[in-house]
Amino acid sequence: MLIGVVKETKLAERRVALTPAGTAELVGAGHRALVEHGAGEGSGFPDAAYIDAGATVVDQAEKIWGEVDVLVKVKEPVGPELGLLRNGLVLFTYLHLAAAPELTKALVRSGAIGVGYETVEDSSGRLPLLAPMSEIAGRLAGQVVAQYLTSPMGGRGILAGGAPGVAPARVLVLGGGVVGVYAARVARGLGSDVTILERSDERLRYLDERFEGSVRCLMSDAHSVVQQLSSNDAVIGAVLLPGAAAPKLITRPMLATMPSRAIIVDVAIDQGGCTETSVPTTHETPTYVVDDVVHYCVANMPGAVPVTSTRALTNATLPYLHRLADLGIDGYCAVDAGFAKGVNVRDHRVVHPAVAAIYAAA
Repeated sequence: MLIGVVKETKLAERRVALTPAGTAELVGAGHRALVEHGAGEGSGFPDAAYIDAGATVVDQAEKIWGEVDVLVKVKEPVGPELGLLRNGLVLFTYLHLAAAPELTKALVRSGAIGVGYETVEDSSGRLPLLAPMSEIAGRLAGQVVAQYLTSPMGGRGILAGGAPGVAPARVLVLGGGVVGVYAARVARGLGSDVTILERSDERLRYLDERFEGSVRCLMSDAHSVVQQLSSNDAVIGAVLLPGAAAPKLITRPMLATMPSRAIIVDVAIDQGGCTETSVPTTHETPTYVVDDVVHYCVANMPGAVPVTSTRALTNATLPYLHRLADLGIDGYCAVDAGFAKGVNVRDHRVVHPAVAAIYAAA
């Protein structure tokens, strides 16, 4: 099978979908790889490393889009890339279609097969291809809170860990999944007073055991969110409904209850965001202010650490890509129901139930 890797075009995205080591493994198994010139440079991989791994490096991304059987990416196609989608192409990447109507329409129209990392499941119902980037985004969210609470960054002028005789920052985490756990761990490690709101009773028990009382873990409902907003300096939005749009847990009127220059880090922005006032931002211009509340809504947070993120992502995706190349899309879906759940668009229609429900309602 011919596998393609292109340079990411999303603004400030320096990750690459496949390392040279992963390329060598696929080539060693009898597959071929086309890699766009410069695709790996942002993650520390020169073209020569891909050539040594057995890949062919080409200058034109269009050639790769037009020839390969499987195109593996990090982020969803944007801009001119939408016009390169074609019938029968298997696109294997993060799609997040719930918040991307233009991309969804382009995939449906083209006849391409869109497989989203974020909805592939393992035998236990977990999301193994979403997990590594969620872990990194969660860690980064804790760091972002500490950074943007400082006055030079437009924040409240509060040190995350406080000082002797001075209270630390109070951080509210909405959601106790992978992002929430790692965000809370970093924020707590910096000395902040951390609260997690979570809806699942079973998950709350897990969180209580994991943090052993060092993090406050409370049942989430509309009342508790409103109650907590007024007493926290920062909020990390870490909610996830696989494939579906994130619920809007914070409405605009709620912002008025928050302290002046508090910060919201909306990690759920890939799925539309969990705050009514959230809109995607970039690493170049990461924040904006609404009603005196700082919003950080970067849609590709792990892209800030591409060397780490690329390796972590390939560690997770390579076994799936290997089987996809060996078996083909039909063969792989037939033997692995969890992988089949990653198929979001096929045969000119949206086939993932959660995504289909969104566009049926529209």
